[in-house]
Amino acid sequence: MKLIIQIPCLNEAQTLPATLAALPRQVPGFDTVEWLIIDDGSTDRTVEVARAHGVDHVLSLSHNQGLAKAFPAGIRECARLGADVVVNTDADNQYDASFIPALTEPVVNNTADLVIGARPINSIQHFSPIKKILQNLGSAAVRWASSTNVQDAPSGFRAMRIQAALQLNVYNDYTYTIETIIQAGHRGFRIINVPVKVNGDLRPSRLVKSIPMYVRRNMLTILRFFVVYKPLRFFVFASLLPFFVSVGLFSRFILFYIFDSGAGKIQSLLVASVMFLFSILLVAIGLLSDIIAINRRLLEDLRYEAQLRKLEKDREP
Repeated sequence: MKLIIQIPCLNEAQTLPATLAALPRQVPGFDTVEWLIIDDGSTDRTVEVARAHGVDHVLSLSHNQGLAKAFPAGIRECARLGADVVVNTDADNQYDASFIPALTEPVVNNTADLVIGARPINSIQHFSPIKKILQNLGSAAVRWASSTNVQDAPSGFRAMRIQAALQLNVYNDYTYTIETIIQAGHRGFRIINVPVKVNGDLRPSRLVKSIPMYVRRNMLTILRFFVVYKPLRFFVFASLLPFFVSVGLFSRFILFYIFDSGAGKIQSLLVASVMFLFSILLVAIGLLSDIIAINRRLLEDLRYEAQLRKLEKDREP
């Protein structure tokens, strides 16, 4: 079996040596362990530093496309290189690489398709109190949206069976972490949490430039993918508000009509009718979205099968 450890990089010449120095060359259950960096349009000496420190493969993107694009590009490259399992970690040496064998063990033993390295959020010293609270709340929201028990949803330290990783499609332009968990949950992947430790902070986070922006973008991501993967449930729940408003206004009209000799309040009947029609419209949108979601799932399955056929063709002598 082959394990490839992939590292998305953007101008990481300063931090990459420490990250690579900690990576293992031997992991139980694997015959080969290789390293891949995804150069996301770096303008410093990231590639030169990586090669000088023993990286086996370098995938250079034409320009800076962001973490959400670099991650799946790395997965496809790992598949092309014949990886059976992929470990993703960060270039800033945030995650303790000595836990890589613990991450890969459930995949090797065929008890998990995706293993998330769960950081001790509440005890990380360089996390502010507000960041700790938001990380915990965000993970709780992802658990609800994905129907999983993921403890640290934003963690980028994870091990994946290559067949599972290829089925995850990243549509978001911000980050892959939350989106892939939600997809994996709805696809029924076996997901396991493994407690890991972190190293000291070498540089400020580039993903979390401001707490309000980070919260807003992640909330939109969760909402968007709840709509994508559970559209009927979403729109039915959304229709309940205008439905109950219409029931209340219609009841108001009836009461005034009976006890006030049929006088006035016709505005309640008009608004109630509009709100009722709006609730019906939301349900109809939900039904149509559900049909679209089924078609999207079929297209994703076809895309996955096409990728497998292409990989088999590329590996033919």
